[in-house]
Amino acid sequence: MADIEIQRLHGLDWSSAQALAQAWRAQGESDWGMTCSHLPGEGEDRVTFERAGARGLLRVDATQFELQITLGFLLRAYKSQIAEKINRNLDEALAGLR
Repeated sequence: MADIEIQRLHGLDWSSAQALAQAWRAQGESDWGMTCSHLPGEGEDRVTFERAGARGLLRVDATQFELQITLGFLLRAYKSQIAEKINRNLDEALAGLR
């Protein structure tokens, strides 16, 4: 079961939604040291990610983003701060594309 679950309707066209997911993946790799893999699918793309203390899945489809993160023991103490930062970053990214 995920420690953090975020769902957000995006209102973007499919290519813009995919581009935002890929930008998130690239930032995760460069800024947060995550190992990510992109799994394109029919009508849904998935980005799996992992780093010390956290792992998860970002799903994007034609209407929404869904992020599920499982935190390790030490990061659970910062769960609310992590969720707040992710929500703020997602809001900013979506506002910049509208």
